[in-house]
Formats: sequence, C-alpha cells, structure tokens
Amino acid sequence: TTTMPMQEAIDKATALIDAMGYIQEFAGRLVVVKLGGAAQVDAQARAAFIKDVTLMSTVGIHPVIVHGGGPAISAAMKAAGLEPKFIQGRRYTDEATLHVVEDVLVKQVNAGIVADILESNGQAMGLHSLSSCVLFAEQIDLTGDDGNPIDLGLVGEINRVNGRLLEALCGSGVIPVIAPVARDESGGKLNVNADTAAGEVAAAVQAEKLVMLTDTHGVRTDPDKAESFAGTLTESRIQKMIADGVIDGGMLPKVAACLRAIGAGVRKAHIIDGRIPHSLLLEIYTEKGIGTQILLDRQERESS
Repeated sequence: TTTMPMQEAIDKATALIDAMGYIQEFAGRLVVVKLGGAAQVDAQARAAFIKDVTLMSTVGIHPVIVHGGGPAISAAMKAAGLEPKFIQGRRYTDEATLHVVEDVLVKQVNAGIVADILESNGQAMGLHSLSSCVLFAEQIDLTGDDGNPIDLGLVGEINRVNGRLLEALCGSGVIPVIAPVARDESGGKLNVNADTAAGEVAAAVQAEKLVMLTDTHGVRTDPDKAESFAGTLTESRIQKMIADGVIDGGMLPKVAACLRAIGAGVRKAHIIDGRIPHSLLLEIYTEKGIGTQILLDRQERESS
C-alpha cells in the first residue's frame, strides 16, 4: 500500500528535475501566448492555462497573453440585433460593432483572465483601449480584385507596440493581458486581429517564443485529416502549402503571425492544441513539445 504513493512522489520529483533545465534556460525570457479557441472558453482547459502561466511567472519566465474573443463577440452582436459581417476574413466594424467588440473583449474576456490569474495568486494587468493601451494601429486599406477599395470600417493594422511597458511589467513579475483593440494616432479605437497582434507583440519584445493556442493539434498537412499535422514547418514549405490551398481560412493569420515573429528575431513559434491540458507547459518544458513548430529556412539548415 505504500509503494504507489512513494513511486508517485519519485515520479513528481523526476518531473521537477527534468523541468529544471528548461526553467534555467528560459529564466528571464518573455513568452508571448495567443489564447484562443477552447483554451479560452472551455472551463477545464482555461483553468489549466491559468495554472500554466501562473507557474511560468512564479519560476521566472515571463508570459505575455494576447487573447481573442470572436465567438463571444458574434453572440453579443446577435443579442444586440446586429448581424456579424466578414470581408476577406475580417469583421466589418462600424461604431455599433466596435462598442460591442470593446465591451466583450475588455470588460468580459480581458477582465475575466486577469481575475483568474489573481485568484491563482499570480499578478496580472489588463492592457486595452480603456486603460493602458500597448497596441497602436492605422485604419486598414484593402483593395478588391476589381481594384476598388474595400470598406472594413474601424479595422486597424498594427504599426506600433509599446514593448517598453510590456518589458517593465514582466520585469516586475506582472503578467500583461492584452485585448486586441488598438488606438490610432488621433486617440480613436480600432479593431485588430488577435493573431496578428500576438505576432507583432512577440516581434516588439523579441520574445523567446510565440505560442498560438488553437483547436487543432498543429498545422494540418491534409485539411481533411485532423491527425495529419506537421511537427516542424519552414517558411518555404508554409508558402507552398498556402499556394496549394492546404493552409487557408483561420490558419492563415496564425502562420502569418508566426512568420512575422521569427522573421523579427523571435527564436521559435509554435501552433499547439489548447484543448490538451497543460499544453503550454508541455511545449515549453519538454524536449519534443507538441503541435507544430515554425522555423525560418535558415534555422532548419543550421540545426541539421
């Protein structure tokens, strides 16, 4: 009757020893995490994520969270009698829509994540358009196939990130939690893509890693097979997969954010399944990790 408890204790001690090298390697480094999908809305997955980032902060690794909230925004819009409209994968945002977006992202999602971290004895601060904002953007300018401009309303493209504030907060042991509503030069507000924001944040702070939590095991090599994901993808292979239509839809901004980050000096980017309990810790504290890691072509050549 005493064997199993002793073995369990030994296994736990072994796991801690195995993690020590990674803790030492990443100590003082910033890891940007895009929180989306089930990891954001599923109670069990969300609780595991909160424990993961709190533990990371406790052992001296600095997580920076960027979150989305698309499904919740669409539900709130319908409840308000507004019909969600998407153009080239982006939500058309007029004044009424922006009001709903800000209410959901800032007052509900962002505030909820911060409260959960505080309840787990961590320290966190919400950064958004109603307090200290770290995302700055200009209104996006798209052109259709016919050459005519496309009106997306109050949708922005990020042109600056206040990396100094993020680094200062992390240095003080505070976990920044960023909502994807940006400010423009005149102080107005713009809706921005959360995946894109995560890539820009990672680039601005020269993060050690960018980790995108999604509802798939990684980037699929066959769109029709959930289990067909690549362990590693390079920039050139990703471009071919996009050209071949293998990568499309909601995965496009995710891989684009990863390529933006590693192109700016972030060492590695990962797309992993946030539905797996403690997937973030598994990615950081294990040799093999999970999901798909994305590298520049030269990074793969240097490692081979």
